[in-house]
Order: sequence, then C-alpha cells, then structure tokens
Amino acid sequence: MSGSPRRSASWIAAAALAAVVVFVGATPAGAGVIVSPAGDPMPEASEVNAAQSVALAYEFLDERVDEFCDDAGRCLPRSYEGGFFTTSSWDFTPSFVYDDALVIIAYAARGLPEDIRRAKSIGDTLLFVQASDPLGDGRTRASYEPHGVRDGRMEITGPGTFTGNQSWVGLALARLFHVTGEEKYLDGAVQIAEWIQTNTADMSRAPYGYTGGQTEDGAALEWKSTEHNSDVAAFFSQLAQLTGDQAWAARAAVAADFVAAMQSADGHVNTGTLLDGATPNTRPIPLDAQTWSALATGDERYGAALDWTLANLMATDGPYTGPSISEVDVSKAWFEGSGHLALALQLRDGEGDADRVETLLSSIRVAQRDAPNGDGKGIVATSSDGLESGFGDYYYASLHTGATAWYLLAATGENPFRLPAS
Repeated sequence: MSGSPRRSASWIAAAALAAVVVFVGATPAGAGVIVSPAGDPMPEASEVNAAQSVALAYEFLDERVDEFCDDAGRCLPRSYEGGFFTTSSWDFTPSFVYDDALVIIAYAARGLPEDIRRAKSIGDTLLFVQASDPLGDGRTRASYEPHGVRDGRMEITGPGTFTGNQSWVGLALARLFHVTGEEKYLDGAVQIAEWIQTNTADMSRAPYGYTGGQTEDGAALEWKSTEHNSDVAAFFSQLAQLTGDQAWAARAAVAADFVAAMQSADGHVNTGTLLDGATPNTRPIPLDAQTWSALATGDERYGAALDWTLANLMATDGPYTGPSISEVDVSKAWFEGSGHLALALQLRDGEGDADRVETLLSSIRVAQRDAPNGDGKGIVATSSDGLESGFGDYYYASLHTGATAWYLLAATGENPFRLPAS
C-alpha cells in the first residue's frame, strides 16, 4: 500500500476478527455537507456544559492511564475499549504510541500537577520501551501491550516502525521536556529524530522528504506520506527550538517543502506518493493531510485545504456532524478528525470559523453523552460502526484515547505541533 497508513491502526484489530480487507476504488464521493455558520448549530447540545464535558474527558483519560501501571509508576493506557473492541470472547487492549503521545500533550495543555504526573508516567514508559527495543537503535514501535507494562516487561504488539508514529512520540517527549525541564525526555526525542533522519530521509527522489519507515522485518517503506512529513516538519522544528541546533530546522524545511509539493490546484493536499516515492498518490484524499498541513506548518496556503475539507469531507450521521476520514466514505463522523479540524479552524479564525468550530465541538459533546458504546466521559472514534478510511481499514464507535485527546486539544486551543510560548 502506498500513501499513509492510519496510525491508530484499527485495521489490525479488524483483520484479526474478520480477516477481510476491502479496498474501494478511486472515484471520489459527493460534495458532502458544508458546515455553515449558525446561531445554534447543535440544539441537541444545549444541555451539555462545555466545561463539564472537558472535565469528564480528562476523567476518562485518568481512568485509562491508571488502569495499567507497574511498580515503578510507568503507565500505558489502552487505546480502544467497548463495542467492536470488547466482546465476550475478545478484548483488544494494545496501546498505540500515536494515541499515547496525544494523551501526553493533552495533559500538558491543562497542566495540573496530577496531569503532569500522568503525562510523565506515559513518557517514562515510552522511554522504557525505546531503551528495551531488541534493536536498541532509538526507535519505538507502533503499539505495545499495557498488560506487559503492568508486569514490568515490554511486549510489542505492532512491530512496524513508521515515521509518523516516531515523530509523534518525539513531539510528546519534546513537550515533556518543555514542561518539566528533565533532560531524559529531550535525549529520547533526539534519539528518535536521529533514527528518522538516518533511516527515512530521501534526498535523491524529488520531491525530497521522508519515507514511511520500516516494516517489522526491516524492509524500507519507500513511499512518502504527507501526514508523516507534516509530523516531521513540526517535530524537527521543535528540536531546533529546544536544542539550538539549526540542522534540525533545515531538515524540517525539507519535510515542509514536501507537504507543499503535495498541494493540488483546487487547494486539497494529496496523501503522498506512490511506491516510487515521487509520483503523487491522488486517491484517497485523507482529512489529516488537510488539517495537519495547516496545523504543523502554520502556512496560510493550507486555508484552501480546510475550505476543500468543508466542501467535500463533511458527514451527517443522525444527530452528529463532523468530517469523515477521506472522500471514499462520508456516511459517518470521525470524531478524532472533528478535533483536529475544529482546532485548525479555530487557529485560522476566518469568517464563520468560530461557528463552525462550535458545531464540531458541540457534536462531539453530544456523542460523549449519547453515542453507542460510550461511558459519558470519553469520546468514541466514530458516530457509528464501519466508517471506511479508503486505505483498506474500518473505524468503529468505540471509546478511543486518541479521539478524546484531540477533543481536549481543540477545546483548550492547544496545537500539538507547536510548543506553547511559556
């Protein structure tokens, strides 16, 4: 597969249960539903108090972090729970490092003493699995088993080493260093950055940038992903800021230039390249290539990508309104995406954006209260089961730490791709 695999990797679970992967053709879906400004965009949410909703979402993360901890205080929250992922015969508990990174940054955004303690407990676990990796070269893997961490051992459940995942771990460790001043977190981040630079930098095939990483057997993934390069651009920029080493700034510029090269004439940003690492991969068109390009670079050119998203990727599913994962299936709302779209629109702050943000966040709050498989605190991944990503996998209405963390980042106005001023 070329382009960019979803980092939350729900397809791992889907394959384990169904052993069926269906790829959809490249024909784009319809124009979708535009989120328009409105005085009361989500009447059903009128009784959902925003501050209480945020507090409950943090309670959900607290419970997930505290569930799997070892005697040393290292903790690792499971990524998904309930519905598709929790049945009478099967309980899917792996923790994806992308989700863990988001949880760390969401805790840092509020910054209460217990938030920082829990953020450090996850960060220390990421340093533990990094130091314990069989190859010992600074990498982390896609996911780990929380039961193993609770037993004081490392158990890899997702052995691939993807550039985007690595960058998110780096962003989380950089944020922990920024918050705590503890050098171990910066040291871990630099090790990850050096792995990315050594193993994925491609300066021979234009557009230059960073490739997908490595499979579990060490084979290089030769395609380049827009979302991965957005991650790298932000991560390396933070390292330049924290270390003073401007080599990281130059490398960040390479990744940002790749993202710019993927933007099409109508404003949308393509998913990345085909297997040759050079030819643009034009279908499917994922949401995060639009929102993360804007959030990671701060470049105004990606305002056009946000407008394209509003015109082409919006879904309405019963009482819920939000973006889909790609244009392949716009039948359901993807609440993780609602979080980063709301944040991108909030930071753009164009005409009508404030109302659009409230529409998205209000819909998430209704889902927090009423969605299937919810608990009244966390956010489910999708408005109903079976949202097809376009990359051969499906997403489900199960509680998700990543979706909950993105909601909190949007609600607090915290951009995970940028270090706060203080």
